[in-house]
Amino acid sequence: MKKILMVLAFASVSVAGMAQDEPTQKFSVATNSFWSNWFVQANLVGTSFYNDGESYRGLLKDYRTNLGASVAIGKWFTPGLGLRTKVNGIWGRTVISEDAETNANKYWTANEQVLFNLSNMFCGYNPDRIWNFIPYFGGSVSRNMSYDQYAMGLNFGILNTFKVSRKLAVNLDLAFGGHETDFDGAHFTRDGKRWNLEQKDRTVSVEVGLTYNLGKGTFDKVPDVDAIKALMQSEIDGLNDQLRAAGEENDRLNNIIKNHKCPEAKTVTVKEVAVAPVSVFFNIGKSKVASKKDLVNVKNLAEAAKANDKTIVVTGYADAKTGSAAFNQKLSEKRANTVKAELVKMGVDASKIEVVAKGGVKILKPASYDRRATVEIK
Repeated sequence: MKKILMVLAFASVSVAGMAQDEPTQKFSVATNSFWSNWFVQANLVGTSFYNDGESYRGLLKDYRTNLGASVAIGKWFTPGLGLRTKVNGIWGRTVISEDAETNANKYWTANEQVLFNLSNMFCGYNPDRIWNFIPYFGGSVSRNMSYDQYAMGLNFGILNTFKVSRKLAVNLDLAFGGHETDFDGAHFTRDGKRWNLEQKDRTVSVEVGLTYNLGKGTFDKVPDVDAIKALMQSEIDGLNDQLRAAGEENDRLNNIIKNHKCPEAKTVTVKEVAVAPVSVFFNIGKSKVASKKDLVNVKNLAEAAKANDKTIVVTGYADAKTGSAAFNQKLSEKRANTVKAELVKMGVDASKIEVVAKGGVKILKPASYDRRATVEIK
């Protein structure tokens, strides 16, 4: 028995020493439903008994130690806080003498424990973390079946879990427990009277087993509301800039019409409208047109170019803040060719279209406005 407990203790230290934690990015999580984040555990337990009337030294001696088992079910309410109900026992050796047979008895202990996952509390929630460090404390009710005795108790310990997969983990539990004085069932007769031995039993346990996560065993990341608002505001600002540019262009054309004395002023105005560059926007890393509405102005420009036998220049861009220079160069070329293909669909001769790729640039703010292709008449 001594050798078994020594092997368990040595294995626990070795495994804990080898456990490497993953780098963690902190973020908020959403609270799951009641039926999520449940787990079950099964363990092999080595337990050593001693009482408060003796020294705790010599815990590995055979007259006070025995193997047992434990099973548990629990739930994590947050990444850092959980509850666990655990039953352990079967065989034990409460210390009445230094004889293993005299001390032997059968018992069980039902524990209700509060779990604190300090790894998640201090390092941030990470569902892929290899090692979780989880102290706990709780109360217990025990029954010594050999002596038909019940006793209340307290316990605390450290649960270590080592991730195998999202569903399965190896757990190492180091626990300490205390019982009321009547747990060991030992009685003495003095002057014809029976009285309990006024010594409280203590237990030190090492448990090794498995944890299995039931159903959904992770917590969802809370959407970053500020980032969503910033993105929406960026899009609104972009639309406002387009409206402002359109208004300025309209004023410029009105001035041309107002000040032009040529009888063909209206015809010239139509040509000038077509000359204004048109932008077609794309999503990050994509070469597919983000909104078909952008192609409406392109079509107007294409009609003007065809009517006047003009060449169209399509220039592709990417934002320099994302992607490598080589990637952005190819991306800008793909964007320009996408718009060229749309122009061909509109009836523009491919020989009348020039394609230019500018690669990653820093022209507009925010950077998302640089994810575009411009179309203009040469």
